[in-house]
Amino acid sequence: MCYEETVHDFKQLKVWKLGRDVARKSYSVVEAFPASQRFGLTSQIQRSAASIPSNIAEGSGRSSNKDFARFLSIAYGSACELETHLILANDLGYLSTGDLDSLSSDVDRVRRMVFALRRTVSQ
Repeated sequence: MCYEETVHDFKQLKVWKLGRDVARKSYSVVEAFPASQRFGLTSQIQRSAASIPSNIAEGSGRSSNKDFARFLSIAYGSACELETHLILANDLGYLSTGDLDSLSSDVDRVRRMVFALRRTVSQ
């Protein structure tokens, strides 16, 4: 399968749109975190959340399927990292269980979509 057949404008990809939603929600929930976490957990959550759609976008602009697949792998890893930070925030009492469950569900959906897209791109 050639590159042009598998890659579309990243702004049209459902996974990129969902990744943006996850990032927005993640940025929203950390607003209630203590100021002492601004350069700690808050920053880690924001960076890993923003990394998901950013890597999808960057990969879609690369010149080969192999490069795109590599950036999708990075996006997948960022989703795993984000969920870990969210779980830790819940463990520390900064994030409610309801918010954790909601965001974790969205993150899991993003991971599944990234995995499927990576498999398609790698064929």
